[in-house]
Amino acid sequence: MPSKIFSNYIDGAWVEGVSSIANRSPANVEDVVGHYTQADARQVDQAIAAATAAQVIWARSGLEERYQVLMAIGDELIARKAELGEQLSREEGKTLAEGVGEVHRSGQFFHYYAAEVLRQMGETADSVRPGVEIEVRREPVGVVAIITPWNFPMATAAWKIAPALAFGNAVVFKPANAVPASAWALTEIIARQALPAGTFNLLMGSGAEVGERLIHSNGINALSFTGSVETGRRVAAATAANFVRCQLEMGSKNALVVLDDADLPLAVECAVSGAFFGTGQKCTASSRLIVTEGVHDRFVEALVERMGQLKVGHPLREGVQIGPVIDERQLAQNLHYIEDAKAEGARLVCGGERIDEEHEGFYMRPALFVDTRNDMRINRDEVFGPIACVIRARDYEEALAILNDTRFGLTAGIMTQSLKHASDFKRRANTGCVMVNLPTAGTDYHVPFGGRKDSSFGPREQGQYARDFYTVVKTVYVRP
Repeated sequence: MPSKIFSNYIDGAWVEGVSSIANRSPANVEDVVGHYTQADARQVDQAIAAATAAQVIWARSGLEERYQVLMAIGDELIARKAELGEQLSREEGKTLAEGVGEVHRSGQFFHYYAAEVLRQMGETADSVRPGVEIEVRREPVGVVAIITPWNFPMATAAWKIAPALAFGNAVVFKPANAVPASAWALTEIIARQALPAGTFNLLMGSGAEVGERLIHSNGINALSFTGSVETGRRVAAATAANFVRCQLEMGSKNALVVLDDADLPLAVECAVSGAFFGTGQKCTASSRLIVTEGVHDRFVEALVERMGQLKVGHPLREGVQIGPVIDERQLAQNLHYIEDAKAEGARLVCGGERIDEEHEGFYMRPALFVDTRNDMRINRDEVFGPIACVIRARDYEEALAILNDTRFGLTAGIMTQSLKHASDFKRRANTGCVMVNLPTAGTDYHVPFGGRKDSSFGPREQGQYARDFYTVVKTVYVRP
């Protein structure tokens, strides 16, 4: 038996679950980050009941009270970013710099929504009836269930939890079972704040047990989910049956267009950053590189040279730029896609093989394919690994058509020095986020985030747009 098992947090108390799991680092499977308890359906119901009772109290809290709570959470996250960033990198596999940066950004989310607490303003209007005044108010939606993925274990949780609390809601939080340490650390910080017991609850456990119970519950008022399209469809169907408000952020197959007039060194750096950093495990990763004829060969040559300089290894080791993928299953899936692409006629020009490190982990060398078509499976499915494919295009118009020919629509990028093409691209790229001379991965916390088509469903996340999901509108008519 492990010496310590990290517990769930329900109704203001740390509670043991029905079992526990070992959280092992993907960089070294012998490195056990900790043992974390597992909730069952009964504890899900307990957490929802506690949140329901607490939400009424928290909704009546003063603005400065909420402001102080969110500021304190943000302050501690930023103050402890080195410690918590290292833990995040151990359990998820991203580099130390990325782990520390993620924790810092998580603190910024809480700071931003602390400010939003004080910025809440209502609207007034004159009625069409003489002597009647109208107020439009925003009130908490109620109990919010939050289900987060493993690739950004701290940041994704923060950008959902912070606005939920800021607007007066109670939270039931289920993190991905692959990364419980970051969720527990965030919860431990939140648990020390002046919140009514039950306002915030942590349920670690499997999707089959905890997740299914949450999405089918009629005791919640809203559910925010980030994960795969397939799971997202099940979430949407389950919540719709109970008329539960639903927000989904799902997969994508983002493209970076490189035109003949692009700044070539910049284009290469943006491609490397977008496609391979974070081990390619980002919903905003640029896995399709659409390159026009005049620059295609030079771009590929320069990109292959740059990829040869990338250092893959243990994420806590100095100088490492790319860590392992999340687990054995993901690594096997990545390698399967590589073989599948070869069978379809794509040509592998760099990487794609498993790497053996000093300790057993799930490492692979970033892969680059050329001679690919947009109808190949490697260019249709979200692989979620350090794999990029170059697609040759005749000109800008064909490149744009290829970019939009996908069931996804989260981010899109273009590398060009042409104001004409950049302006046209901003209008015609069918995605929720557009980048000009920037990597497709990398967004700000104070503006809306989300996509189109199969990438997103429901109101946008982040920035002031988050209030559309976490609040309900009330229209008040008054005769003085």
